[in-house]
Amino acid sequence: MQCALYDAGRCRSCTWIEQSRQQQLQAKMNNLRHLLGDLPVGQWCEPVAGEERAFRNKAKMVVSASVEKPLLGILQRDGSGVDLTDCPLYSDAFRRVFTVLKPFIARAGLTPYNVARKRGELKYLLLTQSTLDGAMMLRFVLRSDTKLAQLEAALPWLLEQLPELKVVSANIQPVHMAIMEGEREVIFTDARALLEDFNGVPLWIRPQSFFQTNPQVASQLYATARDWVRALPVKHLWDLFCGVGGFGLHCATPEMRLTGIEIAPEAIASAKQSAAMLGLTDVHFQALDSTHFATAQQDIPDLVVVNPPRRGIGPELCAYLSAMAPETILYSSCNAQTMAKDIRLLEGYRIVKTQLFDMFPHTAHYEVLTLLQRRERE
Repeated sequence: MQCALYDAGRCRSCTWIEQSRQQQLQAKMNNLRHLLGDLPVGQWCEPVAGEERAFRNKAKMVVSASVEKPLLGILQRDGSGVDLTDCPLYSDAFRRVFTVLKPFIARAGLTPYNVARKRGELKYLLLTQSTLDGAMMLRFVLRSDTKLAQLEAALPWLLEQLPELKVVSANIQPVHMAIMEGEREVIFTDARALLEDFNGVPLWIRPQSFFQTNPQVASQLYATARDWVRALPVKHLWDLFCGVGGFGLHCATPEMRLTGIEIAPEAIASAKQSAAMLGLTDVHFQALDSTHFATAQQDIPDLVVVNPPRRGIGPELCAYLSAMAPETILYSSCNAQTMAKDIRLLEGYRIVKTQLFDMFPHTAHYEVLTLLQRRERE
């Protein structure tokens, strides 16, 4: 993929951009095979890839420079800003919004936050789009609530210019650190979430809840998990680190009991709303720590789905699952290194199959889905 920003040396986020997509996929497969190493794999499925440009449904833009001429993008090590509104990973719809946001920042008097001076108010702009209808969610990350009234007063102009903005909020992040958002969220619109749809499953995108950034590949990931699970005799499913419920809701049937656990309350609210829309009744989503929940249970399900953050599920949960021995574990990972480490700790399980999903083109990162089956105890 050609990128003027990369060619000009202004951005190096896509570290593999000079390699062809085929070279990238092969390198990622080689990395996965290396990480699994001595672990026998029953089936290596073909990797799944999507578009190489305009695939992102989310933009996280640092706001820098001046209120009259803001830059939306990233900060260099020296603190200078680089404008990334022309990044080819974003669609034309995103660029249209960026174009309107720049004069709006001046209109609303939202002075960009200066890291070196620890002054200013506007730190980030977080923009998310639903592929279902093109609706967007815009979040202003502010240092304090000082400018909330000004922002709200200026919003009617912005919403008139950009009717696709259905959810608009301000997040208050007062800490002088590279933390994307704080705990407090102020929502200005009647709508509080965007509706998305993957494979006929409604999913809700809310502020302060994780959602995949590559919807084309994510939908294939969920569909694959559904197909693998539907081929198994599952009556009770745990979906740990469930987020907005993507895996559990794809895999569940009306006859199946689904228990979903996620630490973020906003994500659990989304999952419950989706389950109601699907007419699923034997569903139990709870805002809890997944490891604490699991290790306190005695009733073991047929299948445990885990989709942890980059750190993996960890030794405690691995030891518990090894001891309680559910028939099947479906492991979705954004960090194959920690997944491989965890699998080695899951005593008594064999890898039935694994598949790589190229969620992050032009980088070394990828998602991987692995089906683990309990071995017969001797």
